[in-house]
Amino acid sequence: MYKLSPSILAADFAKLGVQMEETDRAGADYIHIDVMDGVFVPSISFGMPVIRSVRNVTKKIFDVHLMVENPERYIREFVECGADIITIHLEACRDIVSAVSQIKKCGVKAGIALNPGTPLSNLKYVMAQADMILLMTVSPGFGGQKYIESSTEKIQKLRELLEKNGLQTDIQVDGGITKENIRMVLNAGANVIVAGSSVFNGNITENTQYFKRVFEEYA
Repeated sequence: MYKLSPSILAADFAKLGVQMEETDRAGADYIHIDVMDGVFVPSISFGMPVIRSVRNVTKKIFDVHLMVENPERYIREFVECGADIITIHLEACRDIVSAVSQIKKCGVKAGIALNPGTPLSNLKYVMAQADMILLMTVSPGFGGQKYIESSTEKIQKLRELLEKNGLQTDIQVDGGITKENIRMVLNAGANVIVAGSSVFNGNITENTQYFKRVFEEYA
């Protein structure tokens, strides 16, 4: 139920393959890949060639987070590169229902991401179609930010909303997740944890295993 998805945005790109293998061996469940276009968010990260080149490094699930405008344009290409989950921003889509359907037709899981300021009510017409809902717990586009404290209540309300509707949808959180606040977000109802700096800064194996041990407390 609980999954760790280390964000390679925080990795050393000169050692990307090696560090991905280390998180794999240490027990990470997913690999979180942030694709940023410089339009939807200010930063530019990486795209299809990088994903394709590292796909043979690990068999872990590629959890691809598209922080791009009109992501519908690229869904099939990212699936062909090796994505297993594609998460798109509700704020970036012209037709979120159609975009989610497009992802599912490609045979992969669909996630919907919400920025910190986007209300949960915006999920009304598409919530039941999502395999995962990603709550950004920092402003999207940059790594190393501090967790937004009000996110905890938002996680709680989303879990309550999902349960009210009889849904077992995964709740992913992304941004500022540390060893100090991991239990707080798990208690709130999150079960898929994105961690960047908290995994890749320092001893990757020890950091990964720390999160996994915390998950065992909730199993």
